[in-house]
Amino acid sequence: MPSSPSAGKQRVALVMQYLGTRFHGWQRQPNFSSIQEEVELAIAKVVGQPVTLHGAGRTDAGVHAAAQVAHFDDPVGQIPPHRWSKVLNGHLPQDILVRGSAAVDSRWHARFSALWRRYRYSIYTDQWPNLFTDAYSWHYYRFPLQEKTMQAAMEPLLGKHHLAAFHRAGSARTHSWVEVQEVDCYRRGPMVYLEIQANGFLYGMVRLLVGLLVEVGSGQRSLTDFDNIWVNQRRDLVKYAAPAKGLCLLRVGYENFPLPDSLWFDSQPLWQFTG
Repeated sequence: MPSSPSAGKQRVALVMQYLGTRFHGWQRQPNFSSIQEEVELAIAKVVGQPVTLHGAGRTDAGVHAAAQVAHFDDPVGQIPPHRWSKVLNGHLPQDILVRGSAAVDSRWHARFSALWRRYRYSIYTDQWPNLFTDAYSWHYYRFPLQEKTMQAAMEPLLGKHHLAAFHRAGSARTHSWVEVQEVDCYRRGPMVYLEIQANGFLYGMVRLLVGLLVEVGSGQRSLTDFDNIWVNQRRDLVKYAAPAKGLCLLRVGYENFPLPDSLWFDSQPLWQFTG
């Protein structure tokens, strides 16, 4: 657990949404636009000095968030914590929104206090392209997808496993152990949704997993093939990562989170189609 901030500072938690399309991910990095940097600059405009923002998860370039959680230490303390959401939205671009803010204990940490993270991946399967779904889903129509088969493939992942088959190179993480808590694959008309909840995620894990699951759901690989690949850590056989635009950080779980469930629990709408 990180050390407590100095006396007089107030730790503020934020629940944020963003469209990741034009950003190079959450994490601040030289020469690229990031969510973290945009929000830190907005906070700095208000308090008049640099502030570090800590996020619950480091989403990759192009990935969206429906309820990312972050915190910072307000060095001035003149703004009530519940007002920070409205204050920041006046300084942020249209593709970043702070839905709510609240005071938290100085020992609380957006990343290290999190019990789980949940991601949703959206696949649009109609043969005709749709401009309104394009920014938020993978348009996959080459083969029909069997969502029940994809669900069956995901279920053995439940529990604590070494998931090196879904771990991209370039991560600073020294191991590939993940505790998968929940999995779900379901269809709503032409949309197929995959959800996975875990205590943490490997670099590139969900997109590599979805890429392989689509091969299973389209009949290009069997359930046995899928199991053999991840159980035997055959990263070399996981050839394709699903596009970033279909992935969304759905929510992050904490014990006694100070903001209401209605604000963060399920704030990415599901597409509804008629006819």
